[in-house]
Amino acid sequence: MPVESLPPENRRTIFGDLKEIVTELSTTRDLIHQLTLRDIRVRYKQAVFGFGWAVLIPAAVVCAGLVVRFALATAANRRFLTSELAAMAIKSVPWGFFVGSINASTASLLGNMALVTKVYFPREVLPLSSILAQSFDSMIGAVLVVLLLPFIGVTPSIQLLWVPLLLVLLWILVLAVGLFLACANVFFRDVKYLVQVFLMFGIFITPVILDATVYGHRGSQLMMLNPIAPILEGLRLAIVDHQNLLVEVVATTKATEPFVFWHPWFLGYSAAWAFGGLFFSAILFHRSERRFAEIV
Repeated sequence: MPVESLPPENRRTIFGDLKEIVTELSTTRDLIHQLTLRDIRVRYKQAVFGFGWAVLIPAAVVCAGLVVRFALATAANRRFLTSELAAMAIKSVPWGFFVGSINASTASLLGNMALVTKVYFPREVLPLSSILAQSFDSMIGAVLVVLLLPFIGVTPSIQLLWVPLLLVLLWILVLAVGLFLACANVFFRDVKYLVQVFLMFGIFITPVILDATVYGHRGSQLMMLNPIAPILEGLRLAIVDHQNLLVEVVATTKATEPFVFWHPWFLGYSAAWAFGGLFFSAILFHRSERRFAEIV
């Protein structure tokens, strides 16, 4: 039946879907809260290391990065700079948040099959609550990094005002990816395996251990095509280098001529992926969730 011939109440529009999503989520705030608390309790219940698990991935990234950067510094016959350690520590926390959130949100629907098949509620709350639980973990890691930074020479500046904006962009981007992968994993069960492979090797195409400037002009520009890369590099530039992100930044290395490494439009690029991705993922998820119960 053509859409034009449907009764007005049965016609679905994008704006109608968005309104329905917001309304349903606002009426299930208590459920989101309870599921988030459940995920946090399950994660730490009878855990030997307790909150130490919250810093496991960031600590592993920093340790691995120390080995790589020390080796590079030795090969280049230069000393290892504390600013390099600070950069890795700062970028390891958001990277750990990204990895943990994507893993958890991808499996959130299939991991709660009993709820999905027996009780009606907006299914968006499952990946959303898993990301909120991971946010709690990352806050612990962020606090430890903040306490560490003064001891490795990082001083505060007015550019710290960029940090909340960058973290909001990161959170929205993670939610967009999480909703999309959670939905895809219901229809294609091998999605979770592809995600694990990508996250395993994703650190090599993301400026976490090494800064993007290490790869030269062309390499850094290609790396910045990764939507999370401008967010991580923006955090480093704002916190460690005290750079204004609305101004172009020129990188200088011994191996190459000076080149423009940072453009302000990188922020707009990441924002477009974050907000555009969330819009697309939310609509796709909402229109697909009616089939979740019969598929899982």
